[in-house]
Amino acid sequence: MPKKNDPFAALMTVAQDQQGYFTTKQAIEAGYADNTHPYHVHAGNWERVCRGIYRMAHFPPPEDGEMMAWLLWSRGRDEKPVAAMSHQTALSLFELGDFNPAKVHMSVPKTFRRNSPTPKAVVLHRATLAPTEVTRLRGLMVCRPLRALSDLASTNPDAVAKARRLIKRKAPAGARESAGRSQSRHVGS
Repeated sequence: MPKKNDPFAALMTVAQDQQGYFTTKQAIEAGYADNTHPYHVHAGNWERVCRGIYRMAHFPPPEDGEMMAWLLWSRGRDEKPVAAMSHQTALSLFELGDFNPAKVHMSVPKTFRRNSPTPKAVVLHRATLAPTEVTRLRGLMVCRPLRALSDLASTNPDAVAKARRLIKRKAPAGARESAGRSQSRHVGS
């Protein structure tokens, strides 16, 4: 438990849940005055990712690259991220297919607005996502595989056909047949 008035411990608690990333507002809430942020960047304690988003310099590199940073970039007025990793990015997180997208694909609400331009590393898709279509994976909000495949099919049908072929090759014949029987039993239940 962080000591009372220990900004470092309070910020570490937040950063640990976000792969080392945090926002300006989270640093202020932890007890760091706004005017000390440039000092911590210059001293090498923090790395500035983009306007309003930092990363603890001593954290190991996250396995998901900067996905958490871009998720934090999508935060709304309430400071909560509104995006979910989608399309090829979601499928790569679930290790379905051999997707390794050069850019991070995120779905945001149709009403999403930012004053800053979209980062070059991000492709935004506007969509309405039901709570049942997303899940939390390694701290990231991610579209579930069926939704990601559906979204991908609408933008890139060739990629979906490629994923189907790969899944069929990887899954043993008995597992495919068993999965098919299992699904047919649950339809209409």
